[in-house]
Amino acid sequence: MPTLRSEDNRLELTATTLRVHDQRYSLLELEAAELTPVRWLLWYMLGALVLAGVLLAFLQNWLRTLPTALGLTVGALLLIYGNRGTNRLRLHRAGREAAHFSLPGDLATWLPLLRELNRRIRAQHDAAAAHAAQLLATLTPPDAAPETPPTDSF
Repeated sequence: MPTLRSEDNRLELTATTLRVHDQRYSLLELEAAELTPVRWLLWYMLGALVLAGVLLAFLQNWLRTLPTALGLTVGALLLIYGNRGTNRLRLHRAGREAAHFSLPGDLATWLPLLRELNRRIRAQHDAAAAHAAQLLATLTPPDAAPETPPTDSF
C-alpha cells in the first residue's frame, strides 16, 4: 500500500502506522477515526452580540449612521470568522481515551484520506485476526475433543 500524505503534511498514512502532528499510532492500536466539522461558537456569540447591541443602540438613537455601519460590519465579520471553523479528527483507540486533533481546511479534502484510514484499520485488524486464528489452529492438536464443562450437582 502506498504512503498517503495530506497536502500540508499534517497527516501521513503508511501501511501500518498513522502520523498526525508528529504523533505516531499503530493501525492495530486504533479502532476507527472520524472527522467532524466544528464551528467556533464563541465567534458566533460575539458577532451576534455585537450586531444586536449596535442595532439596539441605533434604534434608541444612541448611535449615528456611520458608527452603526461600522458596528454592523464588525459584527458580520465576526460571524463570518466563526463560520470558518475547523475540523476535529477523533481517533478511537482500543481501551484508551480518544485522541483529538484539529485539521484546518475544507472537510471534503480530508474525507478521502479518512476513508482510506478506516479501510486500512479494518484490514489490519482482519489480518491480525486471521493470523491469530491460524496460529491457534496450528497449536491445537487435531484429535483433541472439546472439553465438556464440569457439572456440579448438589
